[in-house]
Amino acid sequence: MKENVQVEQKAAFVALVGRPSVGKSTLINRLCGEKVSIVSRSPQTTRNAIRGIVNRTEGQLVFVDTPGRHISKKKINRRLLEVSGRNIEDADIVLYLLDATRVPGTEESAVADYLVRFSERLVAAVNKIDIQTDTTETISFLKNRFSALPQNRIFRISAMRNDGLDPLLKKIFDIAPTEQPFYPSDCYTDQNVQFRIAEIIRGKAVNRLKQELPHSIYVEIADAEFKDTEMSKKLWVRAFIVTERESQKGILIGKGGQMVKSIRLAALDELQRIFDWEIELDLRIKTVNDWRNNDTLLKRLTSE
Repeated sequence: MKENVQVEQKAAFVALVGRPSVGKSTLINRLCGEKVSIVSRSPQTTRNAIRGIVNRTEGQLVFVDTPGRHISKKKINRRLLEVSGRNIEDADIVLYLLDATRVPGTEESAVADYLVRFSERLVAAVNKIDIQTDTTETISFLKNRFSALPQNRIFRISAMRNDGLDPLLKKIFDIAPTEQPFYPSDCYTDQNVQFRIAEIIRGKAVNRLKQELPHSIYVEIADAEFKDTEMSKKLWVRAFIVTERESQKGILIGKGGQMVKSIRLAALDELQRIFDWEIELDLRIKTVNDWRNNDTLLKRLTSE
């Protein structure tokens, strides 16, 4: 009679770290197979530690998409660095993501200098090789900054095209501790419903706005009501896109209300694909003056 062989399970929290716009959100969405984090051309789009969960036969990896690290004196950016730092400290593994299309400079050096003390649990990936195939300079930068980092922990990937991700995942599982899963195997994120709705609305707004305005908004879920009957499941939501100045409201509303309508319909379309409910979304615009300097509000908006 054959004995049951117990398969050793791995589980780890993996902090995904890098400069703004290196492709962290694209990577976490690709790994999880679902949209977990906002993807935008605007830097500093991620404001929270977004968790995406990858379940494989080897075990479970919880990727934490941290805000992009860059040099800034703005209060909100200092707050985002604190969020990033705490999640790096707490992680079992640190995945350092670099952009192959950008030559490492002062800002990249600052990120690397911060991560040196985590070298023993560091894995590095050079992203966007679909755009820039020559990664010699970036790989040299990594080897110079992390002299103790083994060659087999440096990867060349394209999150956009799903190139090189399987070997990267395999290595992370290899070095992950033996542990039971933290979440049920059918979970791909631990975000609550209202947070996900707010992030989807913000993502649709950010990708329709230009220059500085994407950084001047946040989304507030003012009210939500769920009705579960024999006939249907319906979620009604009232949300506000909040901006800093009255002069910005007109841009968000748009001519004849077209901008806010476009954001609402795009958000509804994505929400209906994610949730198995009928969703009604009442979306409005309001102003909270100088909110990016409000410590209490910043703490709430960047909570982990």
